[in-house]
Amino acid sequence: MAQQDFSRIFVGGIWRPGGGPLELSINPADGSVVAEFGTASVADVEEAVAAGKRAANDPAWRGMTPQARARLLYRIGDAIESDADAIAALQTADTGKTLAETRALAMSAAGTFRYIAALLETMDEALTSPRGNCLTMSLHEPIGVVGAITPWNSPIASDAQKIAPALAAGNAVVLKPAEWTSLVSLRLAAIIERVGLPSGLLSVLPGAGAVIGDAIVRHRDVGKISFTGGTVTGRHIAAAAAAKLMPVSLELGGKSPTIVLPDADIDQAIAGILFGVFSSTGQSCIAGSRLFVPAPIFSEFVGKLTARAAALRIGPGTDPSTQVAPMVAFPHRDKVAGHVAAGIAEGAEILCGGALLADTRYAAGAYYPPTILTGVTNDANICQQEIFGPVLVALPYGDEDDLVAQANDSVYGLACGLWTRDYRTAYRLARRIDAGTVWINTYKQFSISTPFGGVKDSGLGREKGRDAIRNYMQQKSLYWGLDPQPLPWASGI
Repeated sequence: MAQQDFSRIFVGGIWRPGGGPLELSINPADGSVVAEFGTASVADVEEAVAAGKRAANDPAWRGMTPQARARLLYRIGDAIESDADAIAALQTADTGKTLAETRALAMSAAGTFRYIAALLETMDEALTSPRGNCLTMSLHEPIGVVGAITPWNSPIASDAQKIAPALAAGNAVVLKPAEWTSLVSLRLAAIIERVGLPSGLLSVLPGAGAVIGDAIVRHRDVGKISFTGGTVTGRHIAAAAAAKLMPVSLELGGKSPTIVLPDADIDQAIAGILFGVFSSTGQSCIAGSRLFVPAPIFSEFVGKLTARAAALRIGPGTDPSTQVAPMVAFPHRDKVAGHVAAGIAEGAEILCGGALLADTRYAAGAYYPPTILTGVTNDANICQQEIFGPVLVALPYGDEDDLVAQANDSVYGLACGLWTRDYRTAYRLARRIDAGTVWINTYKQFSISTPFGGVKDSGLGREKGRDAIRNYMQQKSLYWGLDPQPLPWASGI
């Protein structure tokens, strides 16, 4: 694929300069400039939504058979896979993530388009049970224009999880990528355009969430918002959506517990806990950032875990040996450091990490080391606030009721990890924990076929799974009268 001009944005199927200022993408590994990219204005939102409305209402798209639309999605998936190495390299430069992770995200996006295509081909409508002399059926139709707002920690994969089902449902999509990671979304737009998506069905509008995201949410012709990001922003979107009586899907923050049971395989648990909180440099909504360990084995277990965490390899995402890459941006690294400093002020004890790296190899990058804290109780701010970085707080617990009370003592309910050999205990605890996803003897595994979302302040609605396309449709009922006689109410007139 030819070198892309990121100064242009994709508005209603047209590449052109945006009405917003040019911004810089900074490589967090060394502070160098990756690219200058364009941003949108509110006027661009108006144009994108208008183009999307026309394209969604075009009989050629609205009347396209599911099989034909599925073939288009399959081609998009194949095109993403063929470009996966270039996508990975661009995303690593833009976000700092390791190449292994960014390639996996690209392949995840390709798989999402293929799964949604297969789902579309096999999705049937339903005849409902007759309750009179009528034939009744339930149909699903497109919403029209869908707004998709995606986060910076998993670009392209998050984009695909919203774009693919929304297009499959027959909608147009206006995508607002995160400000820190807009390059890959613009790359995806170029791939989708090249495959042959009808013009106007996709727009990609980088820019500030408070301006561009808000304009998309409040636009009268946007019929649904799918948002992944912070809980505070999610609440604002929900309030704006309520004023419009508009459906929303909100995948928000987390402060997920990861739980070691007394009978756990220690080596398996330690490896899983390390991966669950320190991979992606902790920049994950489902990171297992609160560790609960039985009090009798707490010191021994946490000691082994700390030694392993301190030995994790820190470096640039381009180094194949790197396990902990730089954070997405310098301001975010400093925010994480501020959380740790506040935790220390609350009385937390540092077991490893907890300070900027002194090694000159890391001086130019947004690095922060794997950090483990202990010595506080679950009501401490550092145990309650989402940090979104490589920071783990270790907490002891007594019996199962004490464990469940502490694990559920959080405004969040996104994910949980359990480490035990006893399937009965695993099932019982999985049902008692407030979380949308529970991993048992593993962590941070995903499948596009399995629904994902949270409870409490972690969100509303679900993505993925067999209902993924239905989530971007509106339901309609049809009644076919079978009685040849007129309705009796009007007889005798």
